[in-house]
Amino acid sequence: MEIRIEPYTKERIADCIAFELALREQENSWGWEIDEAYEKAVENSFSDPGFVNAVSFLAYVDSRVVGRIDASILPSHFDGSKKAYLDWICVLQSHRHHGVAQALMQHLRRYLKELDINTLVGLIASNEEAQRFYRALPNAKIRDEGIWIDL
Repeated sequence: MEIRIEPYTKERIADCIAFELALREQENSWGWEIDEAYEKAVENSFSDPGFVNAVSFLAYVDSRVVGRIDASILPSHFDGSKKAYLDWICVLQSHRHHGVAQALMQHLRRYLKELDINTLVGLIASNEEAQRFYRALPNAKIRDEGIWIDL
C-alpha cells in the first residue's frame, strides 16, 4: 500500500469531505455533522487570514483520502519561540495499523522542522487506540496535563 501525503488545500476539500463521510460510516461517534454549514466554514477558512498558521495534510491511498492531520503554529512572545499544536490526527478505521498515522506524523514533523519549529504539543485523546499511538511516538514524552477551556 503506497501512502501519499499532500497538503490540504481548497482544491482538495471534496476529497476531505469524502474522507469525513467515510469516517462516519465506519465509526459513528464524531459529534459533528458534515453538512452545508461545515462545508462552507471549511471553504471560508482557506481565504480567512486568521487561518494563516493552520497546517493540514491529507494521506492518500490510491486516489482516496484515508487520513488527515491538522496542526497550528503558535508563536509566543514568552520566549520568542514558535511551537506547534497538534489539533487532530485521524485515519479511517479500515486503514489503521498500516502506517498511515505514522506517515502523517513524520511528514508533519519534517515540515515543522523546516520552519525551525522544534516542539509539537498535543492533547492525547482518551480512547485506548489513540493512547497507544501517542505513547509509541519516537522522541516524545508525555508531560504536563491538558485543559480544555470553553469560551
